[in-house]
Amino acid sequence: MNAKAKRWLWPFLIELVVYALLVLGYFFLVLHFLGDWLYHLFEHDRRWYAAAALGLIVFQGIALEALTRGLLSLVKPREEEEE
Repeated sequence: MNAKAKRWLWPFLIELVVYALLVLGYFFLVLHFLGDWLYHLFEHDRRWYAAAALGLIVFQGIALEALTRGLLSLVKPREEEEE
């Protein structure tokens, strides 16, 4: 394995593990706190359920990306910042 691949392997593996843990935690938090509300929306008004689900997906993407980027900046600075 060349040096460039090794240099990118650790940040990738760290990001993969951190992101997986954050997604799993987010899933259980939403299930715990919003599960009944989402089920009620699903049963009674599918349009609002679809909008709420889309909103949760967008929020998850933005929040988890920001969290992952912040955590990775603590572990390893980005290449652009080093040059």
